[in-house]
Amino acid sequence: MDRTSDDRADVDDLLKVILGLAIVWLLLEILGAVLEVTFALLDALPTLIVLAIVVLIALRLTDRI
Repeated sequence: MDRTSDDRADVDDLLKVILGLAIVWLLLEILGAVLEVTFALLDALPTLIVLAIVVLIALRLTDRI
């Protein structure tokens, strides 16, 4: 069975579509990981603010400021 140029073009087009979908999938995975880290940092933000306030008060009481 000989492959015609049309068959080869169809296979190439299909491979391009699959490659494009794989790239989109990887980009979405990366974006999801970045957003997950960002939301984790935002969840920890109030705790970090309280910790900074405690450190500043402790430094003020020990005359380090």
